[in-house]
Formats: sequence, C-alpha cells, structure tokens
Amino acid sequence: MIAEPNAASNLPSQKENAVHDETVPESAVQNGRCVRNGNLKTPREKRKVREQCENIRRNSSSCRRVSQLQNGKVVEAVTLFDVVSMGKQAMQSVVDDWIEAYKQDRNVALLDLINFFIQCSGCQGMVTAEMFQSLHKKDVMRKMTENFDEETGLQYKKFIAYPWILTVTWPVDKDNEDYPLIRTGPYWKKFKANFCEFIAVLVQQCQCSILYDSYLMDTIISLLTGLADSMVRAFRHTSTLAAMKLLTAIVSVHLNLDVNKHNAQRLYEVEKKRIGGKRTNYRLDQLERKRKEYEHKLVEIQNMMNAIFKGMFLNRYRDVIPEIRATCIEEIGSWIKIYPDAFLNDSYLKYIGWMLYDKQAEVRLKCLLGLQGIYSRKELASRMDLFTSRFKDRIVSMPLDKDHEVAVQAMKLLMLMSQNCEDALSAEDCETLYQFVYTAHRPLAVAAGEFLYKRLLSHEGDEEVQPKGGGKFGASTDQLKRLIRFFLESELHKHVAYLIDSLWDWAGKFLKDWECMTTLLLKNTEDGGEALSDAHESALIEIILATVREAAEGHPPVGRGAAKKILSVKEKKIQLEDCTKITEHFIMVLPQLLAKYSTDAQKVANLLQIPQYYDLDVYSTGHLEKHLDALLRGIKDIVAKHSDMSVLEASSRTYSILCSEDIAIYSQVDHARTELIDELMGQLNQLLDGFWEKAKGFCTDAGETSRMQSALRRVAAFHNTHDLTKWNLYDKTLKLLVFEMEHGSLPVLMILPALQCTYFSLLWQLAAVSENSPKETLVALQRELRRFSQICTCFLHHKEKDVREKAFMILCDWLLILSHQDSNNNEEAVGLLDYLPNTSLQEKLLLFIQEHVFIEEEEESKDLTDEEERKDESCKLDDLHKKRSLLAAYCKLIVYNVVEMTAAAEVYKYYVKTYNDFGDIIKETLSRMRHNNKIQSAKTLILCLQQLFQTHAESQDSSSSVDFSSASFTNMKELARRFSLTFGWDQVKSRESVAMIHKYGYLQRYIAEPLPCRGDEWQPLIWYRNSLLANEDEESSVLGSSGEWSPVGTSKPSSFKRKLSNGSLPETSQTEAALKAPDLQCASQLASATGKSRKKLKSREMHLQEHLPFLCPGGLRRRYWASVPSWTNFDCAEEKTSKEEGSWSQFPYLWSGSEGYGVGCSLAVCCSQMLSIFCISANERGFLSLQICC
Repeated sequence: MIAEPNAASNLPSQKENAVHDETVPESAVQNGRCVRNGNLKTPREKRKVREQCENIRRNSSSCRRVSQLQNGKVVEAVTLFDVVSMGKQAMQSVVDDWIEAYKQDRNVALLDLINFFIQCSGCQGMVTAEMFQSLHKKDVMRKMTENFDEETGLQYKKFIAYPWILTVTWPVDKDNEDYPLIRTGPYWKKFKANFCEFIAVLVQQCQCSILYDSYLMDTIISLLTGLADSMVRAFRHTSTLAAMKLLTAIVSVHLNLDVNKHNAQRLYEVEKKRIGGKRTNYRLDQLERKRKEYEHKLVEIQNMMNAIFKGMFLNRYRDVIPEIRATCIEEIGSWIKIYPDAFLNDSYLKYIGWMLYDKQAEVRLKCLLGLQGIYSRKELASRMDLFTSRFKDRIVSMPLDKDHEVAVQAMKLLMLMSQNCEDALSAEDCETLYQFVYTAHRPLAVAAGEFLYKRLLSHEGDEEVQPKGGGKFGASTDQLKRLIRFFLESELHKHVAYLIDSLWDWAGKFLKDWECMTTLLLKNTEDGGEALSDAHESALIEIILATVREAAEGHPPVGRGAAKKILSVKEKKIQLEDCTKITEHFIMVLPQLLAKYSTDAQKVANLLQIPQYYDLDVYSTGHLEKHLDALLRGIKDIVAKHSDMSVLEASSRTYSILCSEDIAIYSQVDHARTELIDELMGQLNQLLDGFWEKAKGFCTDAGETSRMQSALRRVAAFHNTHDLTKWNLYDKTLKLLVFEMEHGSLPVLMILPALQCTYFSLLWQLAAVSENSPKETLVALQRELRRFSQICTCFLHHKEKDVREKAFMILCDWLLILSHQDSNNNEEAVGLLDYLPNTSLQEKLLLFIQEHVFIEEEEESKDLTDEEERKDESCKLDDLHKKRSLLAAYCKLIVYNVVEMTAAAEVYKYYVKTYNDFGDIIKETLSRMRHNNKIQSAKTLILCLQQLFQTHAESQDSSSSVDFSSASFTNMKELARRFSLTFGWDQVKSRESVAMIHKYGYLQRYIAEPLPCRGDEWQPLIWYRNSLLANEDEESSVLGSSGEWSPVGTSKPSSFKRKLSNGSLPETSQTEAALKAPDLQCASQLASATGKSRKKLKSREMHLQEHLPFLCPGGLRRRYWASVPSWTNFDCAEEKTSKEEGSWSQFPYLWSGSEGYGVGCSLAVCCSQMLSIFCISANERGFLSLQICC
C-alpha cells in the first residue's frame, strides 16, 4: 500500500517542508550540501557528500517501510514501485489508494509518483524538491543542469516538474547500465506490463476527477519531459515509454469525450426542437452546461496531447537508442488505430514512413506492425492513398530485409494492401512477390504462399476464375492449371517441393485432391476438354510427387527448416489418414500412369518414388494383390526399357521398400525381384563372355558396347540397395577394372558402373562380417580391400575427368568407412580390416584437390547466343557442384582424422580466394577441427600462414625487401583476420589455443640478433615476451623431452602464475641474454604480479598509466592482466627507422589488433629460419599498438 504522510505533512503551515522532509531527513538537509549546493570544492568534501547521500538513500528507503497500526493490524508501508513491480494487488485498487492520498495532500502524493518514475528508471538515489515560486527566472535556467562528478561517482540531475525544481542524486556505476525495462526474465517482463498498465489505469481512474485540475498532468508531463532530455539512457527510455503510454491513455479519454460531446449535442438539439419557441427550461440549460463542460475538457485533453507529442515524441522518435524509437513508432500506430479521425493524416503517418528506413530491425518491425493494423481495416486503408503512393516501393522491397521477422511482416502487410487497396500493387510488384515462395526461410515462404494463393490461385469472389464447365473437378482443375502455369513461368526456380510447402497451409485442400490430378493426367483428347501438353504433364507429375511427400512426411523439404518438427496428436492423425488415402488411390492408378508414360524417363522416375509413401498393409487388408502384380510388371518393363540412372535407382528403391520382411507381400515381391535380377545377370554374363572372347578383350562393335554399358548400369543400380553377392558380381567387375589399368581402352560409360559395382560388392561383404567370421575369410577380404584401394589410387590419374572424380569420391568414402568400422564388435576383424592411408596416398589426395578443385579454368571469350549462354552457365554450375562435392569428401577425411590434420593448412590457403564457392565448406571444416582438438587446430592455422608467407618471400626478388603492398600479402592479411574471427568472443574457450599461438609463433628463439628494444616505451612488450618465455621453460621442464603440447582440456593455470624467487632466472636464448638487466627485472615483476589479487593488479596498472600514459588514452576501459587476447582487424604497419625504434626494414611482418596481460602483443609470421619477430609501432596519439597475426 501507499505510505501514509508523516505528521508534519498534515500541518498546512508546514506543507512545503513536509514535501522535503518526506524524502530527506532533517539531518541530511543540514549536513548534505548536495541537496542545496552543487559547488563542492575539494575531493574530501565530495567524498563526504557521497557517503552522506548514500546514507540518506538507505535511511529514506528504510523510512518508507515503516510498520504502521491500522485497525489493530500491523501493515508494512511500501512504495509505488514495490507494489507495481510485485503485481500482487489489482492495479485499480493501487491507483484508487493513490488518488485518495492525492486528494488529501497532493504534494506528498505527487512526490510519491515522482519517486515511482525515478525508481522505475533503475535509479537507487534520492529525489529532493524545491518550490518553483521561490526562484527567479534566471535561477530556473541555472538549475536545469546535469552533471557527473567523476571523483565521487555521483550523478546530479536538476529539472523542472512544475511547480517544483527536482534534484535527483544517485551513485553511478558506469560499467553497469542495467535498469528494469531492459532486464531479462519473466519477472521484469511482467514489470514492464504492470508499469504500462499502471499508467493506463491511472488516467482512466482520474478522468472523472483530478485529471483536469491543471496540476497533476502538468507535473507529470513536465517531469517526463525533463527526464526524457537526460543524457542517461535509463531516464530517457523509461520516461519515453511512460509518456507514450500516457498519451495513448489520453487519446482514449479524448475519444470518449468526443463521443459524449456528440451525444450531448444531439440531445441538446432534440430538446431544443421539442420545446420550440418557448423559453429555455432547466433541461436545456443542463444539456448546454454539459456540452460546454465536454468542450472545456476536450481543450484540456488536446493541450495535454500536444504537450506530450511536441515535447516528447518529436524529440525521441529519432533517439539514438533503438528501443526508444521503437516505442514511439509502436504507440503512434496505436493512436492512429484508436482515434483515426484525429491521427490518420499525413502529419502523423509520415513518421511511420520515415522510420521504415531505420537501420535497426526492431524499429522497422514496429512500423510494419503499425501499418498492418491500419491496412487491415478497409475503411482506414481507403484513406491511405497518398501514403501508399509515397512509400509503396519501400514496402515492396522489404521482403528482402536481412531480418527474417521484418521480411515476414512486410509480406503480410503487402497481403493486406492487395486486399483492401485497389490497384495498390502493380502486376510487376506481384510477380516479384510471388517468387518468395521459393525462399529457404519457411515463415516468409508461407506468407508469400498466402499472397500467391489469394491473389492468383483462389477463385473465391473472382468471376474470371470461375470454372467455365461444370464437372466434378471443375474448380480444382482450374486451380491446378493456374498453379502449373505459374510453376513453368518461374524461370528463376525449379524447386517444386518448396512451392508446394509454401502453399500447403493455404491450399492444402486442393493440393490433396490427387483424384483430380490423376484424372487430368489420364484424360485423353477424345474424352473432350483441353488435354495437357508434355511440359504441363511433367510439371503436374512433379507437383503430385511433392504433395504426396508433404502429406506423408509432415515436415518441410530439405533446406527449409532446421530439423524435423514434432507432430502433435492431431497432426499425426491427419498424416495417417493422408497416407491411407494416398495408398488406396495410387495402388490402382499408378500402374496405369506407368504404362502411359513408360517411355518418358523423367516422368517415370518421379512416379516410381510414390510407392515410398505407401501404407503397405493396405495391399493385404484390402485384398489388392492383383494391383501389386500390375505394379511389379510395370517396373520390370521400365527397367528393361531404360538405362537412365535416375529411373533405375528409383526402380531399385521401390523394390527395396516393397521387400520389407515384416509385411505380408514380401514373398510375392521377393520372387519378382529374384526373377528380375536373374535376367539382368544373365544378360550381363552373356555380354561379358562375348566381350572376353574378342581379341585382347576389346570389343569394336558399338552396339555391343552400348548393351554392355546398359547392363552394367542396371546391375550397379540394383546392387546399391540389394545384396547381389550370391551372383558373384565382384570377380566380373574387378576383371574389367584390371583390364582398364593395363590397357586403358574401355569406354567411360563402362568404367564408371564397373567401379561402382566393385565398390558395392566390397561394402556388402564388409556388412556381412560377423563375430564368428573365420580368419581366412577376413584375410581374403583384407587383401581385396587393399587391392581395390590401389585401383582407385591408380584411377586418380586417369585420362578421363569423370573417371578421376568418381575414383576420388569412392576412395574418400572408402577410407572413411574402413577407418571407422566396428565389424559387429569383432576386434579381430577390426584389426585386420582397419586401413589408414599412408603418406604417399595422403599426398596424392591432396594433390588431386589442388589440381582439380582450386585451379581456375581459363575462360575463353566467345560470342554466344542467349541459349548458349544459359547452357554454358548451367555447365559451370554443374562443374562447381562437382568441385564442392570433391572438397567436402576430402574435408571429411581431415575432420575424422583419416588424414593428418596438418593437411588442412593447404586447404585453408584458399579460404579467402575461393570464399564465394567453397567458403562455407572450409569454415565448417575449421569449426569441426577446433572442436576436435583446439591446440592442434591453432597450430594448423599458424602453419598455413607460415607457408603462405614463405611462398610470398620466395617469390620476391632476393635483392629487394618484401613487398607489403602486393595482392598476395594483402590476401595473407585478410586470411589471418578471418582466422582470428573464428575464435569468437568467448575468451575462456579460446584461452588455451591463443596462448599456444603466442608461444608457438611469438617467442624469439631463432633470431640471430637481438631486437633494438630500448627505452621505457618498450617495457610492456619486454614484460609480455619474457613472461611467455618463462612459462615456456616451465612447461618444457614438465613435459620433458617429448616436446609436445598438453592435450585439449588439460590446462595448467599454475604455469601462468610462476614466481621467480631469489632473483634466479631460467636459461635464456641468445636473444634474451642480450636484453638489459632492468628488462629482465621487469619480466620478473610481471610474472609475480600475475598471481596477486585484483586490487594489486589495479594498483600496478595505475602505476603504468602514470609512467606510460600512452598505454591507456582517455576513454579506454581498463585491461586486466589475466584477460585473454582477442583478435581484431589487421593493418600493415609502417616501417620505423627512427633512432629510438631502430631499423625495421629487414623484418617482414603482419599486423592485427590484440589486447591482453594489460598490454597487447604483436606477432609476425616469418620465413624458415625464425618463427616470429616483434613489431611495434606508435600511432598518431602515441598509443603503443602491440598486435598479433596468427
């Protein structure tokens, strides 16, 4: 409840003093000169004032929680802030209590309200008040100040809250800008809602009493205006939110008053007509007074609205804080919706339009949400013509916004505009928006799907799209034709699965009308009506497959959505019903479709995927075995006719799905499958026998060669999903590969399926290894595995590109499988069959990647037609896809430790150069490697940069210095910068790897001459260097002669806190011995200081700032010695030739920003005789820039 005023406040003669005494005790007023006097001379006085103010705050806070006796019960008095933040009471009762207190003593109640707003800003300080009448005008201007005392840490804010001048004094923690409105968690979210509710209820409860007393609202508005002009973010944000919510509540009051005034005016006119020319009666006078009262209140309310809008909104809607701008735009949208007669005009709409261009997504989002509320009402949208014409182009472009939520809401706004504004969007605009159904972000695609469906596909309310002919499927047929036409005209995209997924939520009813779709496909021209063209039939079959997949799987297609969503009970029920419906319909129709399109490979390949989504139990429960026989005969006929791999693979998968051993139709399907494979193997054996009977095994008959290729492709497709080991296929295909190795005369189309068949045969043999497999079988299998690996290695140098790429892909997958097998827990089998590539094979794999992936092919300038350009572009995309597959296969070997991790250094070299084509693959490889072994991954980064720099140095003329402006050196710096960004902002996680980089690449152990580091300005560098040297020596003594780093996760904190006692130092290199004794002494001091308390470290840092002021220029935050270096951008330093810094022209170096151990560090990657050198440069302000390059 609200605290009762003290006894002094009840005395009329002491009312002004009571206001003051309520907040500040008398002793504080006498001793605390911070209240009345801001002229503090000495630091001692300021510190004393600070202590007094903090005591005052604590005392006043305790005074507010005094237990009082009411009706025989002890009730704890709390502040408004406590009541609102806890939200334990009904807000209306809280406001009613405050209103009663205001009626008893408005000054005390207002001071409670003022303190409430101050506390809601997160200020834990004190508020004092001085009456405005006691000051002259010039004193008023002098009092409008805001100061911060750096010595005492106190913030002073003085401003007018009519009729007072308020002084807010509070201690400030500059590193902590936390306040209630930006705090996270459910409690503070509820606080914000309670805060807004309190203001709304306050205005609502005061509108019939004290709202128009020219005192309450003047004080509140002046208070919020003063706080909103503060430099403190918390004050501005809180006061702006309060003012905007206050104006929203006042607008509602204004609307009610306007309605009441209109009603009173009508009653007045009716009463006046009723009495005619008679004298004015009492009823008419009463209505007249009522009408004038409403007019007076409207004037008062209008003045309040103008004061808040001009004093707050016009200044704060452009605030630097995006949350404040968003609050202003959100509320102006509310005002327009609540009271469009006053606010729905260009004078207010222009602010929303301007902020559509805001840089912050939050502000743009509030603009779109506000406009949605306006355009959703047709009577308001009709008045938006000028705004629409001015800002339509901007809104149309916003679905491309980088923020997903902004893009989604922009699409929804455009949907409303197209519905409620005639001719708002042109045909070109709609065509652009339709294409968003293919976007990867599903919410945006679904919003675009709604736009497409309601604008183009739906026939509701549109006479032009009504079906001309009747019939069972008239409406659905028309919609399907429109959809097919749109899909074929979308030249930019051919992803039908994305299109169907976008429309699924809006057009699911007609998209599930598979009976209509298949009827349209089976319709003949003789039946009447317009038949579909070949392109339309292909598109419709793709649509059928996409709708079947969407209904059966119940989740978005690959690439749209992070993972499969968890279906609810209702969704699972619908999914099962759809699967049953699909099965019952296509069991009978699919054989007819296969028979009709049996010669078209593309159509058949799509149709053969439909049985994957069958509920196979329907065959037996519905007694539909005859339809199964028809399907199997159709598939067998298709396999005999086609050699296209997509058709053959689809047929093989269909047999695999139908051959599930746990269903009743297994024996029937297995018998048909065995017959088919027997026929295929019989044909292949016959062709192979004829092939080997020729001279030298080479067949010159083109027809026989073509039949051989087709037979091998059919067998390879079935061997992928079916075990054909009993047909002894391995020996036959292996003989072909050996023949090709020796003679090299086989066609490519024979080599590729033979290579695949051999690979599949070995995989099936590996899968068949069991715990009881005899050793002789394992040894024989091991021999065949090695033999096949040698064949693939040999084919890496084949003259045909397709053979090389296929051999590389198979070899990478083969090595990955062999190195990560368990062989059914048979340890002996794992030992015999395990295979890791030797050094020679690793080099060949790496060389293949360098020669076939990262080498750019020279483009010849040719004059091509548009059709030829499209084909050429398509070929380039296919070639890029193959290269990405090759690189991904090799990177998997690195990630899973099949090849040495250092091989990644050769891949990383091309990160910047090929970022557009392969950047995502290389970045993912780097991330996986760092997850596996952070230390080794960091060493690989260093190795990559060292090799690049060495190559760059060798390419330069030996007589000249290294060219730091060359393109290769610039790429090297950019690569180092990209590497630094991969460590992230979490310094704890990257501590070990960064420290290792410093030690591994930073220590000057191989420099023949000492660096000319003389003078005090070099001390931080020397300290850091020697501390690393000391830690390096200690770790070396612990690790012994192994010379290896500690494994990941085994950090040694003690190594960073080594203390050198009795002046003894570890053994040093020649470079270290050349340093001055004071330098070593400083290193000892640093090493010992790192283990001391934070207070002493801070003292040490202050000492450094006094002696080395260039280290910490004004505005920089403190850097503690224990912090881990973080990496920033790289900059090439200028060569320094001054006497103090020595000659640096002979040292090549790279630069990047870093901070750590109180100062930075610098690292340069150098040539083979030295790992690194120090490079230090002073910028224009004399700030010592110590930088690092990995």
